[in-house]
Amino acid sequence: MSQPPAPRIGIIGTGAIGGFYGMLLARAGHDVHFLLRSEYPAVVEHGLQLNSAVHGALHLAPVQAYRDIDDMPQCDWLLVGAKTTANAELAPLIARATAPGARVVLLQNGLAVEDELRPLLNDDLHLLGGLCYICVHRSAPGVIEHQALGAINLAYHSGPLHDDEARLALAEQGAGLLRSAGLDSAAMRDLAQTRWQKLVWNIPYNGLSVLLDADTRRLMGNADSRALIADMMQEVVRAAQALGYAMPENYADKLLAATQRMPDYLPSMYHDFAQGRPAELHAIYEAPLAAADAAGFDMPKVRALYQALRFIQARREA
Repeated sequence: MSQPPAPRIGIIGTGAIGGFYGMLLARAGHDVHFLLRSEYPAVVEHGLQLNSAVHGALHLAPVQAYRDIDDMPQCDWLLVGAKTTANAELAPLIARATAPGARVVLLQNGLAVEDELRPLLNDDLHLLGGLCYICVHRSAPGVIEHQALGAINLAYHSGPLHDDEARLALAEQGAGLLRSAGLDSAAMRDLAQTRWQKLVWNIPYNGLSVLLDADTRRLMGNADSRALIADMMQEVVRAAQALGYAMPENYADKLLAATQRMPDYLPSMYHDFAQGRPAELHAIYEAPLAAADAAGFDMPKVRALYQALRFIQARREA
């Protein structure tokens, strides 16, 4: 019996996240195609370079790279690494880059990002969330610095499948692809719960890195900032519980301990503010705050952080 054709994988948003996962998939022998914009000339000339504390120095060349979405072949799996601030522009790109019945995975931070994109997609597309637990950033066009971690969990959001077991099985297909590239990956049953769990880390560290101009080592090394992080984490945990999502026991303490063991890291929002890019304030702060408010739960310290970040962003844009 003939084997089914190998899936074609597309990457939209070949920055740190999309470049990292796409490069490892390509090096594992998968048929991976990368959409780029400003970095296209550098990647075509020099390829993709990964400097990883986990995988070592890796180089991918040539790269199946495209500047125009119409030149990119239709893909069976599409990993979207673009920031949530670009989601309004994503739908037409996804429509052109996907084969019928394709699986679209949003590798994005924040809450309800799939809810906002779903109405803009064709009904036959499967939409999944991808939760990336990784310390990675881009240091130059086509150059990715990977400091630690790399796990990526997938969960089904919406599409033609309605049976819970079928949804989990499809998410497991995606996780299997990623595991074949040497990545720790698992299929998760509840996307919303998984996103809330990631917010417990993302909400304090992303915003405080900007507000206090500090990396994780400095944030963890000061008693006041560490206490503030712990308080914000507990607010997010309790908000998730108010919405009916179970959180692991002593989850905030476990995240604090894990961060203490991490190498120095500047979260993605720090780089967004430093480089004048729009920050993901809606997905990481506004949407969770609105969801908590709807459940009758207030997060005063998280709200204060959000308001401070909005002030900084508005002053920068003035």
